[in-house]
Amino acid sequence: MCRLYGFCANEPTKVECTLVHAQNALIAQSKSDLSGMSHSHGWGVVTYDGEEPRLERQAWAAYHGEHFQRAASRVYAELVIAHVRRATVGSPDIDNTHPFISGKWAFAHNGTVTNFDRVKEKLLDEIAPDLRRQIKGQTDSEHVFYYALTLIEKEGAGNLEDIIVRVVRDVEAWSLEVDPRAKPGLNIMLTDGDRIAGSRLGRTLHYIERDGVYDCEICGFPHIHHEPSKHYKALVVASEPLTHEKWLEIPDRSVWTAVEDNAKISIRPF
Repeated sequence: MCRLYGFCANEPTKVECTLVHAQNALIAQSKSDLSGMSHSHGWGVVTYDGEEPRLERQAWAAYHGEHFQRAASRVYAELVIAHVRRATVGSPDIDNTHPFISGKWAFAHNGTVTNFDRVKEKLLDEIAPDLRRQIKGQTDSEHVFYYALTLIEKEGAGNLEDIIVRVVRDVEAWSLEVDPRAKPGLNIMLTDGDRIAGSRLGRTLHYIERDGVYDCEICGFPHIHHEPSKHYKALVVASEPLTHEKWLEIPDRSVWTAVEDNAKISIRPF
């Protein structure tokens, strides 16, 4: 179990309030989510500087000290993935801390690959050798990431939705082969810095779209240096609603995508 946060906008935006100061900010969820469960085994934030992901992460709780707050305060970006971890597979150390990056790609996961100790060999067999050598940790999540990159390497990244559906279906099928009663959790987020896509399977996931410049309900100010010629749009996807706004639920067994240009979510079942 973990908690996810994804942000996409058509102008650089400050996201500190939703990560740190909101009613149910990600830092608050690291201590206790809406069900009372803590996610204190690490945190990470990835943004993009041009085409390259910029990653900051630590293997301790986001609510311990000021490290997460300082990292969040520096974020001013069009695309962000953030994560707080509750370890289920792999120890709480830096190599097992999300998000994971490779080249221009960044990835985070909420859930568990059921029976991963037995599914792992199947995943490793399917991951390209050059990518397999990049795996540093023990998590199911990192292995799923490199399987997704293998498919992208083979088939191209033109249709990211189809890649994610293939990943989720395959991993779910391999889990069910081991135990037909298995209930894997595969809420994933994957981005190349221009678009973000993900899935919902077996865990909660919500979103909100913001249309036009607005004053933040937390700090009372807009979070962008707005270019008047643009019509500002933003999308936030998170494991739990972060604010008092009207969040919508992404249906289970769905794939979703958005691009920076219009920051509008597209959802379809799989």
